Amino acid sequence: MAEAVTLTGGVAMPLIGFGTWPLRGRAAYEAVRYALSVGYRHLDTATMYRNEAEVGRAVRDSGLPRQEVFLTTKLQRGDAGRERAMIGASLRALGTDYLDLWLIHAPPGRDAGRSTWQEFRAVRDEGLTRAIGVSNYGLDQLDLLARETGEMPAVNQIRWSPPLHDPDTLAGHRQRGVVLEGYSPLKATRLGDPVLTGIAQRHGVTAAQVVLRWHLEHQIPVIPKSGNRDRIAANLDLFGFTLDAGELARIDAL
Repeated sequence: MAEAVTLTGGVAMPLIGFGTWPLRGRAAYEAVRYALSVGYRHLDTATMYRNEAEVGRAVRDSGLPRQEVFLTTKLQRGDAGRERAMIGASLRALGTDYLDLWLIHAPPGRDAGRSTWQEFRAVRDEGLTRAIGVSNYGLDQLDLLARETGEMPAVNQIRWSPPLHDPDTLAGHRQRGVVLEGYSPLKATRLGDPVLTGIAQRHGVTAAQVVLRWHLEHQIPVIPKSGNRDRIAANLDLFGFTLDAGELARIDAL
């Protein structure tokens, strides 16, 4: 299985990322440093999280070349109309001259943020971000952006987990050429569910690892978050087992 998906424009996005909400201050810095040390190469932050400076410092202090770390941040809805100022602020806080992915954090208006999306396209074309996308959009809002501007987002980051699994939503994204990226993969999942615990026991892993592996089997990028070192490491340790078609179907049905 590939460990990355290719976004519009040929940008490779690692399937497993490290989510940083709601970490702040030293806790954010230490968690990101540790995540990078155990092998994460995809970090997700946002202006709203107020931890971009800590994330950026952790990347620099890791000693990793910038191009080896896929870095996502987001424009909060209330900053629509201030796109240029906000990407400048994010780049300064992160200590980098480009992003790998910049997202509109939530639809800023009835037109799904048409003018904001136009600014995102211009910023991308200038090289300040390699790819652009959105978060918390419905399929109808993706269509509206594409109709108004001629371009679909490369990514739509939404809540996703076995209880929220909807084959039609996933198919709808793929038909549009939009990568569905999942956040809060464990929050809405009952990890004690017998389906998950049974599959976990069979593979000698945890139920949380089964849920994250399920995302990978569906080729859905996922950004689990934790400030606990053991869980940070475990959430990345997903490549020593696979789920068969029957197991996937049982998890899909949750």
